[in-house]
Amino acid sequence: MPSEIHQNDIGTRFLITIKDDGNLVNISGVDGSSVHQVNIRKPSDVVINRNADLQDFGISGVMFYDTVAGDLDEAGFYKMQAKVVIPSGTYFTDVHTFKVHSNI
Repeated sequence: MPSEIHQNDIGTRFLITIKDDGNLVNISGVDGSSVHQVNIRKPSDVVINRNADLQDFGISGVMFYDTVAGDLDEAGFYKMQAKVVIPSGTYFTDVHTFKVHSNI
């Protein structure tokens, strides 16, 4: 059975890979001004912005976000997009849609 995301799940990990023209981007960002952000639009159109953590120090182009209480508090379809600002540029991922299922 495939995994589902459920309303009020905490600790659901989203892995995000940053690419530019199909190539992985080193998102390590050597200075303190770097931004690694995940923006999530809830079914009610409320947008939350969360800081993401880097996997492999960002060299692999992968970052992740683990949900906290309140992130997935609505059942329905969510949209997610990541934003990275590093000295070499600003990058946005494609917008991804995912479903949060209600509980019994």
